[in-house]
Amino acid sequence: MPTSAAGSRSGRSARHAGFTLIELLVVMAIMAIAIAGVSFSLRDGGQATLDREAERLAALFESARAQSRTSGVPVRWRVTPQGFVFDGLDEGTLPTTWLADGMRALPADANGAPLAALQLGPEPIIAAQQVLLTSAGPTARTLRIATDGLHPFAVAPP
Repeated sequence: MPTSAAGSRSGRSARHAGFTLIELLVVMAIMAIAIAGVSFSLRDGGQATLDREAERLAALFESARAQSRTSGVPVRWRVTPQGFVFDGLDEGTLPTTWLADGMRALPADANGAPLAALQLGPEPIIAAQQVLLTSAGPTARTLRIATDGLHPFAVAPP
């Protein structure tokens, strides 16, 4: 016999416990949007580091070219075991170390033949040159920093 006491169920007001299909779909859609947002915001740290080093090196090359043109002193860039050196500029004028460990650079001419050093000036038009910048690690990647001799150094895929 039905009563009005708490916890008693009448035949017509009894409902099955659970979620409707619409409720489940809404929850799944919210989770999918959240997961997509997180996955797009995460970026491969190694690739970001390599991109940052390549952009920095291209900017350093352009700075060295400008200083070489204004002073009239030839400037060459070469790789050293500790990092790199700008021959012809006063020490401390430009940075000479990588920001991240495990960076390797290979200077080359336009055809890919290795060079001992890049010639950055003092002439306003230089030979077409490039540097292949590679990050060390299990997912080693390479970027190319190149100029055709007229335009500034720019980062490009190898």
